[in-house]
Amino acid sequence: MCAIAGHLCYRSSDKYSVADMLTSVSRAMRNRGPDAEGQWTSKSQQVHLAHRRLSILDLSPAGNQPFIDAETGCALVFNGEIYNFRELRIQLERAGYRFRSEGDTEVLIKGYLHWGEKVLERLRGMFAFGLWDERKQALWLVRDPYGIKPLYYTDSTTGFFFASQVKPIVEYLEIDRRPDPAGIVGFMLLGSVPEPYTCYRGVRSLPAGHSLWVTGNGPGVAACYASVAETWRNAALNSVRLDGPELNEQVRSAVLSSVQAHRVADVPVGAFLSAGIDSGSLVGLMAEHRQVKLRTLTLGFSSFKNSGRDETILAEQMAARYGTHHQTVWISDEQAEADWPIALADMDQPTVDGFNTWLVSKHMAASGLKVVVSGVGGDELFGGYTHFAELPVWQRRLRRVEGLPGVLPALTAGARLASRFGLVHAKAEGLARLGSGLAELYLVKKGLFLPWELPQILDTDLVREGLAALQLTMRLNEVIDGFSEHSYPSIAALDASYFLRNQLLRDSDWASMAHSLELRTPLVDFELLKILAPVLVNRPASQSGKRVLALAPSLALPDAVVNRPKSGFLLPLDRWLKQSSVLCDWRENRCLQGTKVPFARRLAFSLIANIHPEVVVRQ
Repeated sequence: MCAIAGHLCYRSSDKYSVADMLTSVSRAMRNRGPDAEGQWTSKSQQVHLAHRRLSILDLSPAGNQPFIDAETGCALVFNGEIYNFRELRIQLERAGYRFRSEGDTEVLIKGYLHWGEKVLERLRGMFAFGLWDERKQALWLVRDPYGIKPLYYTDSTTGFFFASQVKPIVEYLEIDRRPDPAGIVGFMLLGSVPEPYTCYRGVRSLPAGHSLWVTGNGPGVAACYASVAETWRNAALNSVRLDGPELNEQVRSAVLSSVQAHRVADVPVGAFLSAGIDSGSLVGLMAEHRQVKLRTLTLGFSSFKNSGRDETILAEQMAARYGTHHQTVWISDEQAEADWPIALADMDQPTVDGFNTWLVSKHMAASGLKVVVSGVGGDELFGGYTHFAELPVWQRRLRRVEGLPGVLPALTAGARLASRFGLVHAKAEGLARLGSGLAELYLVKKGLFLPWELPQILDTDLVREGLAALQLTMRLNEVIDGFSEHSYPSIAALDASYFLRNQLLRDSDWASMAHSLELRTPLVDFELLKILAPVLVNRPASQSGKRVLALAPSLALPDAVVNRPKSGFLLPLDRWLKQSSVLCDWRENRCLQGTKVPFARRLAFSLIANIHPEVVVRQ
């Protein structure tokens, strides 16, 4: 896990300052790679690459980057891990290639030299990389299918620049820093900035599962090489029916394979352990094939101790069940509150979540580990969220009344009035106003604000321009085009394409890398998805949800964990926000004053007010 950056000059007069600029950007990302740093410039002085290293595979200097292929002059900067690199290396050695390092970086560049762009079909891992092909005189940027690792870029008349974070680009480069309407509106609608946008007009994100070629004439068009949504579509249309025992064995085999792949490292690999099925199942599977005792960690909050919100008791029971070396770290409200401003400063793009991951990453890194396994993605894959059951019910009920004259307008007006008096949730109006489409219902359920609420908190012109550019309901419908009547795979595809990609995975990245900790996600794995999606779509009703995952370890999870209601990671963030002297802008907007206003709405407003104060409405 590392930080990467690079620049391709369009004009020779612009080359003189690139090295200093890259040095500044690289040092701003030091936490992502504190173990080594390096820079490289092409013979033509046209291309400059920079890298910061967190040493996980091949800890020797031979694993440092940028990595240069001596025979071709091709150069690579790579962030992430290729879990099947050893299998690929064997294939390449049989084809006549020789290696001077023991890690995955050299395998990646030689894989490209041998298979070309089709190397992407062979990679299992999380990755974002920039590869300069000296023969083509072109730069190739690639991001993994799920978008686990970030990659941002900016293009100007002087050159093309890319990096692992937005903030260094904004701080050290001359770019268009004006607010991006689509990025800001998207953030207010969803609680995270939807790719390819950021909060700045001059910075874009390379979409997940895409590649992009850049030459001296500028960037081409990003091309999709792998799609999570398309995989769910194929599963919905070509599902496979397995009975209970066959399904259990298929899930166990596939998840175990992913767990084993995600343990590839030359340093110890630990695991976050909550009281939930996702992390518990992964720990159970990891414990089966351990060579040394697995290290696990759980956070406990003093204010929740011995209450229903206390996860430490069940987590400690699972740790004992699977024989891990377990640590429980107790945190007081005062300690967590003191850490919150530090976490906000580490945040690369605005998000209404992520502090939980930042906290547990801090304490896992403090224990001496550099790699940790997380259960993120289990709900999206196995349908663990309540909205997998709720949205189809909402859809059926709305369809019953849509054809009745005057009913929907009456419901809309009634919900609007009731929400003003706090009788129903502020988003209730959306159920009647947006209609019964699954994508529209998903927006109501997962949205932070709804489109017609935005003029109350953001500049009207920015809202109009942002909604027009974003076309969010259209894009949501594109994700599930052709299989929207299959509710489970459709909701899973929407979650993976928006909530998982733009919030959970992005938060996992910045929050863990702030502590120089590599976070791995065995349940967010494209190979796992291709295997399991067709059988999960058509599984028996008795095996819905995550119970099938709980049975994956040879020693299944305790019933107390399997039957425990989903609770999430709870903190008194609303109280802290009310007391904050930094994120206090929400107090200047009447719409955010009510006692029932969700904490996330206030936080989102305050975050945007800190980045672009000119776009928020203060009244």
